[in-house]
Amino acid sequence: MSQLNWRKSSFSTDGANCVELATTPDDIRMRESDEPDSVLRTTPAALGVFIRVVKAGRLDHTV
Repeated sequence: MSQLNWRKSSFSTDGANCVELATTPDDIRMRESDEPDSVLRTTPAALGVFIRVVKAGRLDHTV
């Protein structure tokens, strides 16, 4: 995984506890900066749906 180009959110100020993304030809990978060995893989389409749902506030009351 070290060859992936991980990018942190522009909202990250101290570099800790950030979500990082890396793209490959097949998928998008996400991880937390403080847990770099735990990586979630998803597709661009699935990530797009998730982002739209979050922005719409449809997960605001989930536990």
